[in-house]
Amino acid sequence: MSSTIAELLHVSQLPRLEARLLLEQVTGYSRVQQTTYPERVIPTPQAESFLTLCQRRQQGEPIAYLLGWREFYGREFAVSPATLIPRPETELLVEWALTRPIAHRPIRYLDLGTGSGVISVTLALEQPASHVTATDVSAAALAVAEENANRLGAQVTFYQGSWWQALAACPAPLWDVIVSNPPYIAAQDQHLQQGDLRFEPQQALTDGQDGLSALTTIIETAPLYLVSGGWLGLEHGFDQGEAVRKALQQRGFCEVETERDLAGVERITVGRYV
Repeated sequence: MSSTIAELLHVSQLPRLEARLLLEQVTGYSRVQQTTYPERVIPTPQAESFLTLCQRRQQGEPIAYLLGWREFYGREFAVSPATLIPRPETELLVEWALTRPIAHRPIRYLDLGTGSGVISVTLALEQPASHVTATDVSAAALAVAEENANRLGAQVTFYQGSWWQALAACPAPLWDVIVSNPPYIAAQDQHLQQGDLRFEPQQALTDGQDGLSALTTIIETAPLYLVSGGWLGLEHGFDQGEAVRKALQQRGFCEVETERDLAGVERITVGRYV
């Protein structure tokens, strides 16, 4: 039986914004249209699809996966269960990378573990004259990243593989700025069993150890891939800033500092290798 927009929103049992987003996904009716024409009748197949999505959301499935996209840096990026859901905190890493004092142009950026490509694609779009390279161990994640790059018109070169191993086929790799949002949640962290994290790819969330192994691997090897005076920027957990600063300093990085996100949490730590 067909239902009206108002009736479907009422029975969804979801917060109104989430319900409207899912209804727009199914019907194509914008939130403005839904508000203006609540009496509009939705055909049964679409109504059933909407209610199925609502049920999945009630069971905890992330709204981003149900919609198939998430906004990042003012653009819509495709996401899938093969990729992390982009979070606003990661925009801090992008903003930092875009403001590095590099004397020459074009700037050469490397994004390790690109996932859906939000960092690498954004860098390429914000600095269209730059050379951007991105890697990921997951072929499924790289497929999403390449989709985003193609749809948004970003020039990014992608390589598959684990961290630096992915660059074996890259000719003479040296970069001005290397960035990464690696898996940094400890394997025993209870947050992995809560909220959206339950549905996101575990290999992109945790290193399976103490949360610092991927960060350490990147820090130890990054100088081999940086030009003299090049920069390394890493996103990390709220309680890992001190450990990352120490690791960078021990590896010979200078100008090491940690920046806080809008919530006041230590979110990225950066350094320069001379």
